[in-house]
Amino acid sequence: MSQPTVPDREAPSITCDEPGSFPWQVFHVRHPALIRRLLEALPYGQAERQAFAALLRESQHDQVAALSPEAPDFELWQVWGKEQYGRPWRQQGFLWSESYFYRRLLQAGGYFGDGGWRGVDLFAPFKHAELDAPAFTGDLAALDRQHALADGERERSLLMTAVWGNLADLGFTIAGKETGDTGALAADDSDRLWKLLDGGLVTVVADNSGRELLADLVLVDHLLAAGRAREVSLLVKPQPYYISDATPSDVLDCLDRMTGAAGAAPRIGGRLRQALRDDRLRLRAHPFGCAPLGYRDMPGDLREEFAASTVTIMKGDLNYRRLAGDRLWPPTTPFAEVTAYFPGPVAALRTVKSEVVTGLDRRTAAELEAADPSWRTSGTHAVIQVATPRDRE
Repeated sequence: MSQPTVPDREAPSITCDEPGSFPWQVFHVRHPALIRRLLEALPYGQAERQAFAALLRESQHDQVAALSPEAPDFELWQVWGKEQYGRPWRQQGFLWSESYFYRRLLQAGGYFGDGGWRGVDLFAPFKHAELDAPAFTGDLAALDRQHALADGERERSLLMTAVWGNLADLGFTIAGKETGDTGALAADDSDRLWKLLDGGLVTVVADNSGRELLADLVLVDHLLAAGRAREVSLLVKPQPYYISDATPSDVLDCLDRMTGAAGAAPRIGGRLRQALRDDRLRLRAHPFGCAPLGYRDMPGDLREEFAASTVTIMKGDLNYRRLAGDRLWPPTTPFAEVTAYFPGPVAALRTVKSEVVTGLDRRTAAELEAADPSWRTSGTHAVIQVATPRDRE
């Protein structure tokens, strides 16, 4: 079968080349702040500290250096990045360069080495602090109030909590953003999403750990308990990535926190644990989860999994960038058009925190741009968007 073609109206790729732009600020403001936090949180020695400093210099001023042939994922990155090596970082696509930065960050911290830092999640101090924070305790207590809602209200509450849970992103807060009251939906296909959830296989591609993962797990529990899904496949990252991205260990830590709480939380956590034992909930970590590529380039086994799903739910901003393509689309570009390659129904639940936006009606797009030109990166708006093969005919 031939691959679907790209949209006729191809948009320019987002790069880090323009001083003052959002991608430029990520590399010149957010990344230095992250490394300062890492060095405060973990007692790295001189070798690791020098490696972090060298990575910052290279990513801000120099050309992209290739991985060592001894790296365990050397062959993968030869496929994913061989055309980028030797070229300036600032000229790379933002998705590729940001992803490679985090891969190199693990290397600088000794994650792949033979020393004492091997396999240590350098973001673990931040993740554990979030699980112990008052906000997470408040989220656990809020599950009691959700449980008391009428069915329709409860489903809406669970879905919106999963959407806005994406605001609880440690990379976002490290950049100086605060997570407070939620904003407004710029697009809302929630009715279409519920109609797709008819008791089949649902794939959920998770984004962040902590508070967002809690919201995702509670939604998964409801889908299973209410018969909205026969089975759920939960895809997480195979290794630490983008500060707070969820790994299998983060899922288990979140379940432990739930089962150790009071009220509704331990009952939900217990059901999820049993669902894992019964294979009604399958925890998956695919190497492509940390690829610097869009889902258009997904491998065949992942394509088959998505094709077999009643619907694939993509959580969060990074998954949206990978789904729609990290390009400066006109915001009215149809969501179904930029996801035409996807092998089955797909839904995006995303707080808008980067420049990629599609699927807005003209009035909404115009009003948002007029009210605040920085709305795409401020986290004040979110989208629930759905596309099916029928939309793409």
